[in-house]
Amino acid sequence: MSLSNYYPVFSSDYQEPCERAISNDFNKIFLPTVYGIISFLGIIGNGLVVIVMGYQKKVKTMTDKYRLHLSVADLLFVLTLPFWAVDAARTWYFGSFLCVSVHMIYTVNLYSSVLILAFISLDRYLAVVHATNSQATRKLLASRVIYVGVWLPAAVLTIPDLVFARSEDVRIICQRIYPQDSSLIWTVVFRFQHILVGFVLPGLVILICYCIIIAKLSQGSKGQVLKRKALKTTVILILCFFCCWLPYCLGIFLDTLVMLNVIKASCELEQAVEKWISVTEALAYFHCCLNPILYAFLGVKFKKSARSALNVSSRSSQKSLMNKKRGPISSISTESESSSVLSS
Repeated sequence: MSLSNYYPVFSSDYQEPCERAISNDFNKIFLPTVYGIISFLGIIGNGLVVIVMGYQKKVKTMTDKYRLHLSVADLLFVLTLPFWAVDAARTWYFGSFLCVSVHMIYTVNLYSSVLILAFISLDRYLAVVHATNSQATRKLLASRVIYVGVWLPAAVLTIPDLVFARSEDVRIICQRIYPQDSSLIWTVVFRFQHILVGFVLPGLVILICYCIIIAKLSQGSKGQVLKRKALKTTVILILCFFCCWLPYCLGIFLDTLVMLNVIKASCELEQAVEKWISVTEALAYFHCCLNPILYAFLGVKFKKSARSALNVSSRSSQKSLMNKKRGPISSISTESESSSVLSS
């Protein structure tokens, strides 16, 4: 989804009109290609995470619960990308209902992802710094508070999409359409909300928690090596998120300063910022594909769970084929075999 779909683009008061044909041609090729790749990888990767965790019959760790929430959010998000790919290549064919829906899913994913990463950091802080007396608090955060602290705020922040997002018939587009006389104000307010709530504030939580954790681990007390290994995947996950989202947020911030005439506008600057946002937006969306990649290469427990899930699936398939060949058997025997397979 290009920035103009989420926040209307304003024409600057230049003496000469800026040439947008090159940028538009670039977006028509670049965005559908990247969205298609991200959608394909994201559906396979996050779908695998959800399926594997669904097969886990043992009690999941706190971090596993958070990552399951994150994978569900990312999976829902990448399912909207084919719509934006078609929109970037051609036009919006899907009507007002889907226009509002995909905007809302985008917003839920944007905020829930970064808030879940903040919760993961808080969980790791409690596990390392307050290891002896934090189990009850961690369980409460992972089981109850995450819905109030992540999904509820993310859902509330979709209200602007519900109110303003719609498709226009003059030139069929899908974007937020604000009242004409206050359009600039609405756009600036929601852009700063995007940056502050979706990046800066959770980023402070993440930074503070990990600085304290690093200080704790640097003391080198007994057993800290195991804690370092446990933190490795989570730290890399968060670093990848910031590497993906920071350039995009900087682009939005710079573009907003141009809109407010804080920075003197020019055709060259407008074209450069527009292309920067297109490229970094695709990079930001790519974070949806990173979670399963990190699990596959760094998560030993996840790889074991994946093998178990594949074994359960293959055994179930073989058993089904054998049952068809043998004919009907007693229900008691079938239930017993199923239980042994699931518990293995």
